[in-house]
Amino acid sequence: KTKMKNTKKLVVGMMLCLMMVIFAGCGKKDADDLWSDAVYTEDAEVGEGEKTVQVDFTLGEKKITFTIHTDQDILGDILLENELITGEEGPYGLYIKSVNGVQADYDKDQAYWAVYQDGEYLMTGVDSTEISDGDHYEFVYTKE
Repeated sequence: KTKMKNTKKLVVGMMLCLMMVIFAGCGKKDADDLWSDAVYTEDAEVGEGEKTVQVDFTLGEKKITFTIHTDQDILGDILLENELITGEEGPYGLYIKSVNGVQADYDKDQAYWAVYQDGEYLMTGVDSTEISDGDHYEFVYTKE
């Protein structure tokens, strides 16, 4: 009888663990689900001005490119002006909450938007990054 009770306890414990794993995965969105929140799903050209900047938006295996025309001098300004990002002011400048309508919530699931310029991690905030005609930036949805 003791062996039977231990076996039942083991089976019940394993089933509970399996259910916890299944339920934990239910709340997570994968890249395809996140794309459903995107405003643009194909390359787009926006804005008006003398300077042209390219901004890639990478989520999972898919990437789209925004070609932005502007007379602005700061990366964050052109992205806000064209409603390509949202964010809030933090102690280090603008904290990007969404890009192209897709939210990244570090507090919820350790997701954030990594920003690169010509393949190098951007060491300045978007609200203090000066742009030049022909610059290329990339926003990559990243989870730790």
